[in-house]
Amino acid sequence: LKGTRSGEKVSSSVGAPDISTATPSEALETAYENLRDELVDELLARLKKSSPSFFERVVVELLVKMGYGGSRADAGKAIGRSGDGGIDGIIKEDRLGLDVVYIQAKRWDNKSVGRPDVMQFAGALQAQKANKGIFITTSRFTDDARAYVSQIGSKIVLIDGEQLINLMIENDVGVSTVSLYPVKKIDTDYFDESI
Repeated sequence: LKGTRSGEKVSSSVGAPDISTATPSEALETAYENLRDELVDELLARLKKSSPSFFERVVVELLVKMGYGGSRADAGKAIGRSGDGGIDGIIKEDRLGLDVVYIQAKRWDNKSVGRPDVMQFAGALQAQKANKGIFITTSRFTDDARAYVSQIGSKIVLIDGEQLINLMIENDVGVSTVSLYPVKKIDTDYFDESI
């Protein structure tokens, strides 16, 4: 950390260029990354405090925006059906409904999702004769849980809190664009007189 005068904000970003020597592009990139980090933290905090029904709506909205479930109404009906044995919902894999994906969603604050929870979900998939599942949490998965998923025959995708928030941002779920700053550069081909 560099010393600051009284009242200046201290930047603790590792690898961030010194603002006095940064190019305008580097300063803009650093500012963008700081804004995105703040957004990630705020979104995750809000999700962790949300009700289970709201969290379910977020999951539905995200999966539909990612191309699952056909329409939002179809996806809502599918995920709303509560399965037994560790399945929170079912959603079409594609718009035609050729295959389905089973969903488990855990809105946990800080407790990590471990191997037993993932094993229960995998067992529930086997009971349904299913081989595809998405396990979403606002928390994180233990290394043991991730190792287990890589060893089994079922295809289970684990989406932790950070990945969930990044998917929400990429798919415009729960966020809106405030400003756009197009960055332009000289078109060298335009000024090439030999053409």
